[in-house]
Amino acid sequence: MKKTFQLIVANKNKDRQVESIKNEVRKYIKRERTKRLPENCNYWNFDCKFGKTAEEASEIRFVDITKSIDIAASENLDSFYLELIARAEFRKPKEKNQENSEDEEIED
Repeated sequence: MKKTFQLIVANKNKDRQVESIKNEVRKYIKRERTKRLPENCNYWNFDCKFGKTAEEASEIRFVDITKSIDIAASENLDSFYLELIARAEFRKPKEKNQENSEDEEIED
């Protein structure tokens, strides 16, 4: 998704427009995550860019998308650019280190 969202829309409350944008982004993420993963991959990761325009967009973390939308709304911007590119990756499962947890319990 590469899109410039308008925050100021005629006949629409700004807060409702912000919620509408967030909903559209959530729907896109959900749709991408339900797609079939390629072999040797176990999750979808998203490359995210956010800015006033496409040229000014800088990379942000995936978890900061809604925060960035809220910041854009609080700064009274007319519009902002959001880019979300899904890519499949392989993430190793986290190993629970039982020895460390036992050592911590003994020290307490």
